[in-house]
Amino acid sequence: MAAQYASPSEYIGHHLTFAAKPIGDGGFWTLHLDSLIVGILLGFVGIGFFWWVARGATSGVPTKRQAFVELCFQFIDDSVKGIFHGGDRHRFVAPLALTVFVWVILMNAMDFLPVDFVAMLTSALGAHHGFRIVPTADVSTTFALALSVWVLMIGFSIKQKGLGGFIHEFFCAPFGVGPWYAAPFMFVLNGVFNLVEYISKPLSHSLRLFGNMYAGEIIFLLLWMLASAAIGWSVLAILLGWGWAIFHILIVALQAYIFMMLTIVYIQMAHEGH
Repeated sequence: MAAQYASPSEYIGHHLTFAAKPIGDGGFWTLHLDSLIVGILLGFVGIGFFWWVARGATSGVPTKRQAFVELCFQFIDDSVKGIFHGGDRHRFVAPLALTVFVWVILMNAMDFLPVDFVAMLTSALGAHHGFRIVPTADVSTTFALALSVWVLMIGFSIKQKGLGGFIHEFFCAPFGVGPWYAAPFMFVLNGVFNLVEYISKPLSHSLRLFGNMYAGEIIFLLLWMLASAAIGWSVLAILLGWGWAIFHILIVALQAYIFMMLTIVYIQMAHEGH
């Protein structure tokens, strides 16, 4: 299908176009329906898979799928145990980490679907102006995930220290207040320092995942374009595509793991004081 486009930029631009639904005048308030639909469906896929495994779980010799899920649970639990020391991890933090890891890795894995085949299917369903199948290659998705973790982090911090303790730490740590004549300056300095820290967390958390998945999506598009060239180059493109797909498996899993680990770290930091 890449050969149908007049230029590489037109081909890539088409596949990077969202199925957008403006709210009012559009602009910032625009829903990316493709990211929302795929993300929600994959959330149900993850929940359904674990429900299916749990339904068939036995106390005797586990089946292969039960053994796989138990390994996943153990891996996540060990990761949380090594970082989080703020209470019973099994009440919320470990389930949160499992949810984040499974959901993000499923969304990342959509990058393995051939974009032209997906475009044929979505066009048949009425999405003629673009449909992006990788939710985490959309900065709106990664920011929504990161901001959700950010809100949880602030909520845990207030719960652990109280509202007064949270405000006191915000303006009095990490440099302290100092003598009375320096207190106003130190309040501002501490506040600015903590404000930058709080702003940088969701930015780095979201942009790391988005940047890696967006770059992977671009590389796959370039390889599909190479596959539409002459026969000899098509064979090379297929080999390169398989090679990149194998390497991309590591990226897909690693980015989900990093996003999960940062989630645990931020929740743990909310339970600590300066």
